[in-house]
Amino acid sequence: MSTAVVLDSNCGLTGEEAKKYGMYILPMPFMIDGKEYLDGIDITREEFLKRQEEGADIVTSQPSPENVMDLWDELLKTYDSVIHIPMTSGLSGSCDTATMLASEDEYVGRVFVVDDKRISVTQISAGLDALTLIDAGFTPDKIKEKLEADALKSGIYVMVSDIKYLKKGGRITPMAAALASLLKIKPVLQLHEGKIDAYAKARTFKQAKQIMVEAIKKDLSERLNDPMCKDSRLMIAQYGYLDFAKEFASELEAEFGKVETVNLSLSVATHIGPGTVALAVARKISTD
Repeated sequence: MSTAVVLDSNCGLTGEEAKKYGMYILPMPFMIDGKEYLDGIDITREEFLKRQEEGADIVTSQPSPENVMDLWDELLKTYDSVIHIPMTSGLSGSCDTATMLASEDEYVGRVFVVDDKRISVTQISAGLDALTLIDAGFTPDKIKEKLEADALKSGIYVMVSDIKYLKKGGRITPMAAALASLLKIKPVLQLHEGKIDAYAKARTFKQAKQIMVEAIKKDLSERLNDPMCKDSRLMIAQYGYLDFAKEFASELEAEFGKVETVNLSLSVATHIGPGTVALAVARKISTD
């Protein structure tokens, strides 16, 4: 069987970037001052950043059922099946919506929605794992089963420059936001079991970097059983902090080898703001 792999744009890849890997992207919508835009299509990153810094009202949404089904229908003209890997169900209803749509008669046995509790670069890693399993001859139902079984074999840690965006989105309490502002704290967040939680507090970006590196090393050693990062992917995602991210990646490569650097999606950027860097690791899936 021929199988297409679909990620939503919260993975951070544009449609063109995804094509280089052999994957497809479902754009996530968001509203800016009441007007809808599609991530990676209707607005540049530079314009989005400008609007955000000017204080525009930006809210995220999930793709319409029509957009989801239109993409599936187009792919099913040339593929036998679709592996659809949306952002974690812990942060959006889009996974549940896709699962419901996939239960329609025309998609049963043809579209397989994977809830692997991931977002951003760890979502990309899941897509690459899906391609690996396709090449190894796994059927779509078995691919879904293996991806979901490996869902938590990843870790992602995020440092943010300004907590006002988290406060606006209700990700932290007003009291905690006020305290962080007063003490000039740089919070380090983690994506754990599909949801964003506080991980640690840092006073400087240098300290935040060290906290994230130690967290990744702990994950590699204790959860991924890969302390030397030989069978895992180490990745950095950034928004409005490219030079810092590149320097950070260079530092990590001296110890771990190649570190991929990609952009955070604009939908994710809505909630965490510019000056954000995420460090992530994901264990490569086994074909055994």
